[in-house]
Amino acid sequence: MSKLQNKVAVITGANSGIGLATAKLYLKEGAKVVLSGRRKDALDAVSKELTGDFITVVADVSKAEDNAHLINETVNAYGKIDILFLNAGIAPPTPTTEVTEAHYNEIFDINVKGPILATKEALPHINDGGSILFTTSIVSQKGFDGLSVYSASKGAVRSYARVLTSEVKSRGIRVNSIAPGPIDTPIYGKMGLPNDVIEEMGKGFAAQVPLGRFGSSEEIANAALFLASDEASYVNGIEIEIDGGLSQI
Repeated sequence: MSKLQNKVAVITGANSGIGLATAKLYLKEGAKVVLSGRRKDALDAVSKELTGDFITVVADVSKAEDNAHLINETVNAYGKIDILFLNAGIAPPTPTTEVTEAHYNEIFDINVKGPILATKEALPHINDGGSILFTTSIVSQKGFDGLSVYSASKGAVRSYARVLTSEVKSRGIRVNSIAPGPIDTPIYGKMGLPNDVIEEMGKGFAAQVPLGRFGSSEEIANAALFLASDEASYVNGIEIEIDGGLSQI
C-alpha cells in the first residue's frame, strides 16, 4: 500500500528543487498534493510533469493574505490537511557590513514570517495526528560568510518549530525539521551572483562535505516522505541534517 494514500499535503516552494521533488514523491505515494509558489508560469510548467491528484496555488508566503488564500484553496479542494511542508525560502548572500533593512525584511518575511503565518492559518484544518515539516538548514549550526541573515532566519524557524511541537502535542500532530546541506537546487541561481562565482562556491561547499558532493533534491524528498508517513510515527520535534556529514565533523 502507498505510504501516503489519500493524505492531503500542502507544499510551499513547490515549483522547483526540494519542493517539486517532494511533490512528485508524495503523488507517487498516493497523496493529494497542493503545490504553492510565487510564479504562475512556473507552476503551470511543472504541472505538465505531474501525474496524480493535485492542484496549484499561486501564493507569496511573505504576504499574510496569500497564506490565508493558500489554506482556503486547499480546504475548498480537499477538506482537511494531513501534511504541511513549509519549504519556501531564499538565501541571497550579503556581507554583514552591507546588510540593509530591505535585505533583512525580504529574507525574514519569506523564511520566517511565511511559515509562521501559514502554520497559523493551517492549524484549524490539520487533522489530529497530522504532520508539519519545516525546511531549515545546517547554516544555523555552522558559520558561512555572507549568510548571516539567512542563517539567523533558519535558526529562528528551528526555535519556532520547537515551541510548536509542544503546543500541538495534545492533538498528536508531529513537528519535524529537515536541515539540508549543499543541495543541487535552483536556490543558488537565485542568489544574484555571477555564474562563475556560484560555480566556485559550489566547488568549495562540495569539498567540505565528507561524501565529496552536493546532495540531490530527491534525497531530501525521501526524508520528507519518511517524516510525513506513519513510519515516523514516533519521530517528533527533531531536526534531521541531510548534508553528507558536513555539519557533523
